[in-house]
Amino acid sequence: MKILNKKIASHKSSVAWLQRQAADPYVARAHRDGYRARAAYKLIEMDEKYHFLKNNQVVVDLGAAPGSWSQYIVRTYPKSKIFAMDLLEITPIPGVEFYQGDFTTDAAYSWLIHKLNLENAGAGTVDVVVSDMAPNTVGHKKTDHLRQMVLLEYAFDFACRALKPGGAFVAKSFTGGTTNELLKQIKERFQNVHHMKPPASRKDSVEMFIVATGFRG
Repeated sequence: MKILNKKIASHKSSVAWLQRQAADPYVARAHRDGYRARAAYKLIEMDEKYHFLKNNQVVVDLGAAPGSWSQYIVRTYPKSKIFAMDLLEITPIPGVEFYQGDFTTDAAYSWLIHKLNLENAGAGTVDVVVSDMAPNTVGHKKTDHLRQMVLLEYAFDFACRALKPGGAFVAKSFTGGTTNELLKQIKERFQNVHHMKPPASRKDSVEMFIVATGFRG
Protein backbone atom coordinates (compact mmCIF):
# COMPACT_ATOMS: atom_id res chain seq x y z
CA MET A 1 0.00 0.00 0.00
CA LYS A 2 1.55 3.30 -1.11
CA ILE A 3 0.82 6.31 1.11
CA LEU A 4 0.14 9.29 -1.15
CA ASN A 5 -0.40 11.87 1.60
CA LYS A 6 3.11 13.19 2.36
CA LYS A 7 2.16 14.43 5.85
CA ILE A 8 0.86 11.00 6.84
CA ALA A 9 3.74 9.24 5.11
CA SER A 10 6.22 11.17 7.25
CA HIS A 11 4.87 9.52 10.41
CA LYS A 12 5.92 5.89 10.59
CA SER A 13 3.22 4.99 13.13
CA SER A 14 0.49 6.34 10.85
CA VAL A 15 1.88 4.43 7.89
CA ALA A 16 2.07 1.20 9.89
CA TRP A 17 -1.53 1.64 11.09
CA LEU A 18 -2.83 2.28 7.57
CA GLN A 19 -0.94 -0.68 6.16
CA ARG A 20 -2.25 -2.94 8.91
CA GLN A 21 -5.80 -1.75 8.24
CA ALA A 22 -5.44 -2.42 4.53
CA ALA A 23 -4.19 -5.96 5.18
CA ASP A 24 -6.74 -6.79 7.89
CA PRO A 25 -9.46 -9.18 6.63
CA TYR A 26 -11.82 -8.06 9.43
CA VAL A 27 -11.60 -4.45 8.21
CA ALA A 28 -12.57 -5.55 4.71
CA ARG A 29 -15.34 -7.74 6.11
CA ALA A 30 -16.73 -4.88 8.20
CA HIS A 31 -16.77 -2.64 5.15
CA ARG A 32 -18.53 -5.33 3.11
CA ASP A 33 -21.09 -6.07 5.83
CA GLY A 34 -21.77 -2.43 6.62
CA TYR A 35 -20.39 -2.40 10.16
CA ARG A 36 -18.74 0.77 11.44
CA ALA A 37 -15.74 -1.07 12.87
CA ARG A 38 -14.07 -4.46 12.82
CA ALA A 39 -14.88 -4.68 16.56
CA ALA A 40 -18.35 -5.92 15.62
CA TYR A 41 -16.89 -9.38 15.02
CA LYS A 42 -15.53 -9.61 18.57
CA LEU A 43 -19.09 -9.44 19.89
CA ILE A 44 -20.38 -11.69 17.11
CA GLU A 45 -17.79 -14.38 17.91
CA MET A 46 -18.49 -14.22 21.64
CA ASP A 47 -22.24 -14.36 21.09
CA GLU A 48 -21.92 -17.31 18.70
CA LYS A 49 -19.96 -19.22 21.33
CA TYR A 50 -21.92 -18.36 24.48
CA HIS A 51 -25.36 -17.32 23.13
CA PHE A 52 -26.05 -14.54 25.63
CA LEU A 53 -28.03 -12.34 23.22
CA LYS A 54 -31.62 -13.01 22.16
CA ASN A 55 -34.66 -11.13 20.91
CA ASN A 56 -36.88 -9.16 23.28
CA GLN A 57 -34.00 -8.27 25.59
CA VAL A 58 -32.98 -5.00 27.21
CA VAL A 59 -29.29 -4.47 26.44
CA VAL A 60 -26.87 -1.79 27.68
CA ASP A 61 -23.81 -1.12 25.49
CA LEU A 62 -21.04 0.75 27.35
CA GLY A 63 -18.13 2.23 25.41
CA ALA A 64 -20.27 1.98 22.30
CA ALA A 65 -18.51 4.29 19.81
CA PRO A 66 -18.45 4.08 16.87
CA GLY A 67 -21.47 1.81 17.31
CA SER A 68 -20.65 -1.52 15.72
CA TRP A 69 -21.72 -3.61 18.73
CA SER A 70 -25.09 -1.85 18.86
CA GLN A 71 -25.37 -2.29 15.10
CA TYR A 72 -24.96 -6.04 15.43
CA ILE A 73 -27.46 -6.31 18.26
CA VAL A 74 -30.17 -4.26 16.56
CA ARG A 75 -29.68 -6.07 13.24
CA THR A 76 -29.65 -9.58 14.66
CA TYR A 77 -32.15 -9.10 17.49
CA PRO A 78 -34.45 -6.32 16.22
CA LYS A 79 -37.03 -6.81 18.97
CA SER A 80 -34.52 -5.92 21.67
CA LYS A 81 -34.15 -2.47 23.29
CA ILE A 82 -30.63 -1.05 23.28
CA PHE A 83 -29.24 1.77 25.41
CA ALA A 84 -25.73 2.86 24.45
CA MET A 85 -23.19 5.23 25.98
CA ASP A 86 -19.77 6.62 25.14
CA LEU A 87 -17.59 9.67 25.65
CA LEU A 88 -17.52 10.07 21.87
CA GLU A 89 -20.49 10.96 19.73
CA ILE A 90 -21.84 8.33 17.36
CA THR A 91 -23.98 8.64 14.25
CA PRO A 92 -27.54 7.71 15.29
CA ILE A 93 -28.56 4.06 14.91
CA PRO A 94 -32.30 3.38 14.52
CA GLY A 95 -33.48 1.35 17.49
CA VAL A 96 -30.67 2.52 19.78
CA GLU A 97 -30.98 5.21 22.45
CA PHE A 98 -27.59 6.89 22.91
CA TYR A 99 -26.08 9.12 25.61
CA GLN A 100 -22.80 10.92 25.04
CA GLY A 101 -20.94 11.19 28.31
CA ASP A 102 -18.57 9.62 30.81
CA PHE A 103 -20.13 6.47 32.30
CA THR A 104 -18.28 7.04 35.56
CA THR A 105 -20.04 10.38 36.21
CA ASP A 106 -23.25 10.86 38.18
CA ALA A 107 -25.00 12.48 35.19
CA ALA A 108 -24.39 9.54 32.88
CA TYR A 109 -25.26 7.00 35.55
CA SER A 110 -28.49 8.86 36.34
CA TRP A 111 -29.48 8.77 32.66
CA LEU A 112 -29.20 4.99 32.63
CA ILE A 113 -31.04 4.59 35.93
CA HIS A 114 -33.90 6.73 34.59
CA LYS A 115 -34.08 5.07 31.17
CA LEU A 116 -34.02 1.59 32.70
CA ASN A 117 -36.53 2.49 35.42
CA LEU A 118 -34.20 1.05 38.04
CA GLU A 119 -35.28 3.54 40.69
CA ASN A 120 -38.86 2.22 40.72
CA ALA A 121 -38.50 -1.37 39.55
CA GLY A 122 -37.33 -2.85 42.85
CA ALA A 123 -35.20 -5.29 40.82
CA GLY A 124 -33.03 -5.39 37.74
CA THR A 125 -34.58 -4.56 34.36
CA VAL A 126 -31.66 -5.41 32.05
CA ASP A 127 -30.93 -8.72 30.34
CA VAL A 128 -27.39 -8.05 29.10
CA VAL A 129 -24.67 -5.50 29.86
CA VAL A 130 -21.85 -5.38 27.30
CA SER A 131 -18.81 -3.16 27.76
CA ASP A 132 -16.03 -2.41 25.31
CA MET A 133 -14.82 0.51 27.44
CA ALA A 134 -11.08 1.06 27.47
CA PRO A 135 -8.88 3.82 28.92
CA ASN A 136 -6.50 5.97 26.93
CA THR A 137 -3.34 3.90 27.22
CA VAL A 138 0.00 5.42 28.15
CA GLY A 139 2.21 2.52 27.09
CA HIS A 140 3.05 1.47 30.64
CA LYS A 141 1.67 -2.03 31.04
CA LYS A 142 0.92 -1.90 34.76
CA THR A 143 -0.69 1.56 34.60
CA ASP A 144 -2.81 0.66 31.58
CA HIS A 145 -3.94 -2.54 33.26
CA LEU A 146 -4.95 -0.71 36.45
CA ARG A 147 -6.94 1.86 34.46
CA GLN A 148 -8.75 -0.90 32.63
CA MET A 149 -9.57 -2.63 35.91
CA VAL A 150 -11.17 0.57 37.23
CA LEU A 151 -13.50 0.69 34.22
CA LEU A 152 -14.24 -3.01 34.59
CA GLU A 153 -15.16 -2.50 38.25
CA TYR A 154 -17.52 0.35 37.33
CA ALA A 155 -19.19 -1.80 34.67
CA PHE A 156 -19.48 -4.80 37.01
CA ASP A 157 -20.98 -2.67 39.78
CA PHE A 158 -23.57 -1.33 37.35
CA ALA A 159 -24.34 -4.82 36.03
CA CYS A 160 -25.00 -6.09 39.55
CA ARG A 161 -27.53 -3.33 40.06
CA ALA A 162 -29.16 -3.44 36.62
CA LEU A 163 -29.34 -7.11 35.60
CA LYS A 164 -32.31 -9.40 35.96
CA PRO A 165 -31.66 -12.86 37.45
CA GLY A 166 -30.16 -15.01 34.70
CA GLY A 167 -28.67 -11.99 32.91
CA ALA A 168 -25.25 -11.71 31.26
CA PHE A 169 -22.25 -9.41 31.63
CA VAL A 170 -19.64 -9.18 28.86
CA ALA A 171 -16.74 -6.77 29.40
CA LYS A 172 -13.28 -5.95 28.14
CA SER A 173 -10.36 -6.82 30.36
CA PHE A 174 -6.64 -6.84 29.62
CA THR A 175 -4.13 -9.70 29.53
CA GLY A 176 -3.55 -10.79 33.08
CA GLY A 177 -7.27 -10.88 33.73
CA THR A 178 -8.95 -9.29 36.71
CA THR A 179 -7.65 -8.89 40.20
CA ASN A 180 -8.26 -11.97 42.32
CA GLU A 181 -10.77 -10.12 44.48
CA LEU A 182 -12.80 -8.81 41.52
CA LEU A 183 -12.77 -12.21 39.82
CA LYS A 184 -14.01 -13.78 43.05
CA GLN A 185 -16.86 -11.27 43.20
CA ILE A 186 -17.85 -11.91 39.59
CA LYS A 187 -17.87 -15.68 40.17
CA GLU A 188 -20.03 -15.20 43.26
CA ARG A 189 -22.64 -13.28 41.27
CA PHE A 190 -22.70 -15.37 38.07
CA GLN A 191 -23.10 -19.09 37.47
CA ASN A 192 -20.61 -19.23 34.59
CA VAL A 193 -17.54 -17.03 34.05
CA HIS A 194 -15.21 -17.32 31.06
CA HIS A 195 -12.18 -15.41 29.77
CA MET A 196 -12.08 -15.19 25.98
CA LYS A 197 -9.87 -13.58 23.35
CA PRO A 198 -12.06 -13.56 20.23
CA PRO A 199 -10.36 -14.41 16.94
CA ALA A 200 -11.24 -10.90 15.75
CA SER A 201 -9.07 -9.42 18.50
CA ARG A 202 -5.68 -8.65 17.01
CA LYS A 203 -2.92 -11.02 18.08
CA ASP A 204 -0.74 -8.18 19.35
CA SER A 205 -3.58 -6.70 21.41
CA VAL A 206 -3.56 -7.17 25.19
CA GLU A 207 -7.35 -7.14 25.37
CA MET A 208 -9.42 -10.08 26.57
CA PHE A 209 -13.08 -10.31 27.52
CA ILE A 210 -14.96 -11.64 30.49
CA VAL A 211 -18.18 -13.44 29.55
CA ALA A 212 -20.30 -14.01 32.65
CA THR A 213 -23.74 -15.61 32.34
CA GLY A 214 -26.45 -16.71 34.74
CA PHE A 215 -26.62 -13.70 37.05
CA ARG A 216 -27.66 -14.87 40.50
CA GLY A 217 -29.47 -11.66 41.44
